[in-house]
Amino acid sequence: MKARVTVMLKNGVLDPQGEAVRHALGTLGFAGVEGVRQGKVIELDLAETDRAKAEADVKAMCDKLLANTVIESYRVEIL
Repeated sequence: MKARVTVMLKNGVLDPQGEAVRHALGTLGFAGVEGVRQGKVIELDLAETDRAKAEADVKAMCDKLLANTVIESYRVEIL
């Protein structure tokens, strides 16, 4: 079973990488980009075959390691 975790900074948290990308897009002529938020995608190959158990395990992984839940939110997809 595969899982995909998308981690993003929470709204209101400063995103300097996103701001740098927004600025770079403007200098390349892409006008009208008012904001950019940058995150990360983590794909996991799991031995677990039970979908509910796999989702619970991945959420526990996120809470313990994959995401800083103080400043980041995450979304888990079981594929």
